[in-house]
Amino acid sequence: MDTPAARTSDTPPPVDVVGRVAALLRVLSDGEPAGVTTSAAARACGLARPTAHRLLTSLATAGLAERDEHGAWLLGPELFLLGNAAAQRYDVTSVAVPFLRRLSAATGESAFLSVRRGDDTVCLAREDGSFPIRSHVLHEGIRFPLGVASAGLALLAFLPDSEVSDILRRLELTTSYGEAHSATALRERIAATRRDGWSLNPGLIVEGSWGMAAAVFDADEQPRWALSLTGIEHRFSAQRQRELGPLLLREAHALSKAIAQRG
Repeated sequence: MDTPAARTSDTPPPVDVVGRVAALLRVLSDGEPAGVTTSAAARACGLARPTAHRLLTSLATAGLAERDEHGAWLLGPELFLLGNAAAQRYDVTSVAVPFLRRLSAATGESAFLSVRRGDDTVCLAREDGSFPIRSHVLHEGIRFPLGVASAGLALLAFLPDSEVSDILRRLELTTSYGEAHSATALRERIAATRRDGWSLNPGLIVEGSWGMAAAVFDADEQPRWALSLTGIEHRFSAQRQRELGPLLLREAHALSKAIAQRG
């Protein structure tokens, strides 16, 4: 019998199949709508290509993934049904839509709702503004680590210091996002966000594409969502930041209250 006491130090740890499947589904989500090749999915998850192919084939059999005529993998139709069932408990998009519309109408910029998922943020919804030139960094389904983009910074800034330290130890962002996302640089932006109440991304992901965000809190006063505005650099001058910041904070506070009242 294989008990923990019977294992030796040379015994390999058990394979985390669920973790691998979850990682593959996240990669497929990031690859929508174009899809992801087997090789790209394997690289992104740190898996051997045959392993990735076997898992993706199993997901397709279950309806959780599918393959198009070009061989690219996509999310499967069963996920839509599962998502609809889960939305009854987790989705606040319908509550947030009026707030997004007010923000986009008042500013002319694109407004977004993002949610925290573990060490990441995921964009849930967008409302395009009237200004004809837009930033295309954010779109529904895109995922960024906490501390990256204005939404991720707003959420990170309002977590307890101990949790911030744990997250910064886990995440190594400079490889993918540059030295502007080192722990030292992030702590400086966290301090500024706590001081101002809202966060600023001055073109750190895509040059010339700026964003601002404010955290939205749940009934336990924990930061779980963020409202953000994105646009081109000249639309986010220091003077306009002083106009947009209070507007974001007002709508974020009102949305926090609406979510809490929903129960």
